[in-house]
Amino acid sequence: MSHFIAPYFITPHWPAPRNVKALQTTRLGGGSLPPYDALNLGEHVGDSPQRVAQNRALLAQYLPNSPLWLSQVHGTRVLDANLSQSSQRSQRSQQADASFTQQRHQVCCVMTADCLPLLFCNEAGTQVAAAHAGWRGLLNGILENTLASFNDGPESIFVWLGPAIGPAHFEVGQEVYAAFCGQQPAAKVAFTEGSQQGKWLADLYVLARLRLQRCGITNIYGGELCTFSDEARFFSYRRDGVCGRQASCIWLE
Repeated sequence: MSHFIAPYFITPHWPAPRNVKALQTTRLGGGSLPPYDALNLGEHVGDSPQRVAQNRALLAQYLPNSPLWLSQVHGTRVLDANLSQSSQRSQRSQQADASFTQQRHQVCCVMTADCLPLLFCNEAGTQVAAAHAGWRGLLNGILENTLASFNDGPESIFVWLGPAIGPAHFEVGQEVYAAFCGQQPAAKVAFTEGSQQGKWLADLYVLARLRLQRCGITNIYGGELCTFSDEARFFSYRRDGVCGRQASCIWLE
């Protein structure tokens, strides 16, 4: 389960240490016009740069610092946000799909509009991370790489699964099914046959849980929000094509 906080954000319901803070934006509360209405935080989707800047300024009121905005490429690179924030001033784009920090008030952040955002923290409350995982990232190891940034054992790591496209709406081809099941036969439980031959409905949440569990992670939370079906609250690329992006943020207080 998750809880709403002012003005239109969601906060994860998980047993993270008290100094670990996180929030998930929705599409509500910003100033962008259709089809980016309203709290679009993505600069790369065709929205007015001025309106995106205003939306990011709105979000900044609820954060201790400016987030490290990544240039997400469906890859497996994980950035140390402590080292990358200074270089962001000279190089706006940081090509990566996850970041981590052990520094207070440094905000790790990923943007999504159907892909799965994951937030990580350790039981000691000394490190956090955020990862963006579509099927390519999941398959190629973005979660494993993010976990490798922690020095903690898997029993001491907590993971929250944010809003992503639900299993009733995420259709993929035979090659995706074969790739996941070839790596991990247990992944078959994450697929059901689609309406057309050679098509499958994939459950990103199940695929992520299986990958995390294979790494020894048992403290997994969230996974109940569908971006595609909840048009009132979330952007969805599969549903709308042109749309905004919501953000998942985490930091140490």
